[in-house]
Parts: sequence; structure tokens; C-alpha cells
Amino acid sequence: MRAATIARNAGIGLASGLAASFAMDLFQKGLEALKNKLQPEEEADQQESESSTVKVANKVSRAASDEPLPEPYKEPAGQAVHYAFGGLLGAAYGAATTAWPKTATGFGVPFGAAVWAAADEIGVPAAGLSKPPTESPPSTHAYSFLSHLVFGAALEGSRRTLGASANAFFGPQRQRS
Repeated sequence: MRAATIARNAGIGLASGLAASFAMDLFQKGLEALKNKLQPEEEADQQESESSTVKVANKVSRAASDEPLPEPYKEPAGQAVHYAFGGLLGAAYGAATTAWPKTATGFGVPFGAAVWAAADEIGVPAAGLSKPPTESPPSTHAYSFLSHLVFGAALEGSRRTLGASANAFFGPQRQRS
């Protein structure tokens, strides 16, 4: 397999990861709007004060400047972390589907489930960026799980679309054995 093919597909994956992060963001905003419409505020689940992405952005700010992230920058910085992580995952996914095409089995949904398990259920709590999974209600796990399934499906859909567009514009990839 040519390095150029892997690099090309990693680039397509990066763009697809950004698109999938956007799809996930829209899905989460839609679920939040539905939840707010159906559930009175006093019954709403108590959320952690800051999202894990804002906590990461704050750690980066402290490491770079010894200063906490100013309040007005927390939300956009958290979004930047969300998109950066999605892009990085997309690049890895794009490269992986080149070397191991079965990675795309299930239209990216199994990949989204794996990201949910590895990141939200294990990595984020282990890094101290969220409560342990046992301290979160089932609805929080379901919300996160569904969001990551959307991410995986959007990632694969974007990868296929961008890959087909790249083939149409630049010509198909050449495979060398």
C-alpha cells in the first residue's frame, strides 16, 4: 500500500471527522432542545459544571500561560477541542480503512460505539475529566452512546462522499501491490 494513498485517505478522514463532529453537535443540540421542551427545568438532570472538552481546553490554557481560560472563551475553546478530537479520530479512521477496509463495516456505527466506550466511558473518567461512569445516570450514557453512533455514521458517510468526490476530481487512486 502506498504511503500517498494512506495520507490521502487520512486527509479525507480528517475532513470527514470535522463533518461528523458537526453532525454530532447538531444531534446533541436537537436532543437538548427536545429534552428542554419535554422536561421541566426543575426535573432536569444536574449536569457537571463544565464539559470534558472545556476542562481539556482549560488545562491547555494553564499549561501554555499559567492562567485559567477566561469565562467568555470556555465554550468556543471546548468546541475547538471537540472538533480537533473528531478530526484526529477521522484521520485515524481514514487511514485505518485504507489498510483494513473492514474498519468501515456497519457504516461507521461500530467505530462510533468503540469511540464512545474508549473515550467517554474509559478515557475521559480515567483522566479525571468527568465523574466515573457508575456515578452517571443511564440517560447520560444513552445520550452519549447515541451521539457517538451518529458521529460514526456521519464519519463514514462523509468519508465515502469525499472519497468519491476526490476520485471524480483527481482521478481514482492507483493501487500498487
